[in-house]
Amino acid sequence: MNPKARRLYIQKLLATAGKADIDELAKALDVSHMTVRRDLALLEAENQIIRTHGGAVLQKALVKETPYARKETKELPAKKAIAREAAQLVENGSTVLIDSGTTTLEIVKLLKDRNDLTIITNDIKIASQLIEAKPRCIITGGEVQPELGALHGPHAQELLRNIHVDLFLLGAHAVHASAGITAPTLEKAKIKKLMMQAAAKTWLVCDSKKFDETSFARVCGLNELEGIVTDSRIQGHEMEACHENMRLAPM
Repeated sequence: MNPKARRLYIQKLLATAGKADIDELAKALDVSHMTVRRDLALLEAENQIIRTHGGAVLQKALVKETPYARKETKELPAKKAIAREAAQLVENGSTVLIDSGTTTLEIVKLLKDRNDLTIITNDIKIASQLIEAKPRCIITGGEVQPELGALHGPHAQELLRNIHVDLFLLGAHAVHASAGITAPTLEKAKIKKLMMQAAAKTWLVCDSKKFDETSFARVCGLNELEGIVTDSRIQGHEMEACHENMRLAPM
């Protein structure tokens, strides 16, 4: 099979299955793993596919950053349900790292009366919820991202490298069984990675609309999570493919 025919086969397989790994492609095409990697690299350069760890998924429109004002009320019932479930993960006396986002904001609203917690966040809107609340609040510092209120940059990174917390509640822009958790920018992905490294446990908290989507920069694989909290509308095949430890929040 010539190179053009191989790449066409790969595209057709991905269009049908949604994903493929290098081992199965090498076997099906009767070529080496290196040949498959070269084909995948070329297809990715043409924006036909997205390469993942050990394989590829079909290229879709990437999920981009959404201004806070546009996403504040989007999927709000689901976010509130997820927040109720996620708040139960926060044990007494915990130090909790809370990611920026509107779902995590709803979680913080439920933790405001707990005087046994220390909450660290990279989100000025979350921090503002805690000004007159009972938990101790620490913000990462850094540059404020316009229209979002998230903090990033060297100052935020430096603090995250020098702390250890019990629990990290991770928000996501996109979640995919093969591509993992992805973010719209390399900077945002870097902050999330540092947050994970600082935590004994990481739980993903996001609504079901984020699943089976991809964004620009990889954060982590789903196997690196302690578990996932999402709403009960998630499809069965997505639930089975993503993580064995899932909490579904009834709406």
